Amino acid sequence: MAVTNVTSVDQYNKLIGSSSVTVVLFSAEWADQCKQILSVMSEMAKQTTFSGLQFLDVPAEDLSEVALKHQIDAVPTVIFFKAGTAVDRIDGVDIAALTIKCRKLAGSVADAPAAATLEDRLKALINRSNVMIFIKGDRNTPRCGFSKQLIAIMNETGVQYDTFDILTDEEVRQGLKTYSDWPTYPQVYVKGELIGGLDIIKELLTGGELNATLDA
Repeated sequence: MAVTNVTSVDQYNKLIGSSSVTVVLFSAEWADQCKQILSVMSEMAKQTTFSGLQFLDVPAEDLSEVALKHQIDAVPTVIFFKAGTAVDRIDGVDIAALTIKCRKLAGSVADAPAAATLEDRLKALINRSNVMIFIKGDRNTPRCGFSKQLIAIMNETGVQYDTFDILTDEEVRQGLKTYSDWPTYPQVYVKGELIGGLDIIKELLTGGELNATLDA
């Protein structure tokens, strides 16, 4: 699943009217804050936790008729819909509120009998790719200096890898520190095993061992 870019009013009305719970970001290309929200929504769209939701990105200025209807005064604004009816909204950037509201709407309550434990979630995430990196942001938009440095190094290796944005999930962000006994980010895993953070990756690079470690 991915975030759907809405390009027409007809497409918007069709998607909103579906039986799915819909999370709509009203955005503008020039607003960096919108890109931050879109990055978080894109990461959510990959997770089974939010599989019951559909995510839309609506250009507020291009679809002004829709924006006016929902009283969009500024971007980013996120509105939550059930069967075409708005049930909640977030004005501005509030990643924590976005995560909590999406999790609630997806029915991911902590005490649900079928809910996976945090340890199960962490194991699944760590093993999502042979090389798995937990950073602030994602591979396309790292959101701190350490993450940017790590991604630059990884891209030079040519090794395939996946990333998880810890800013999108506070439970994972805190839980992984305890699970792996590694208190800082970024964190790099190879086949489910923690390699370390940026300093370790730099040491492996300097010693000529990085590619061999990542391909292990």
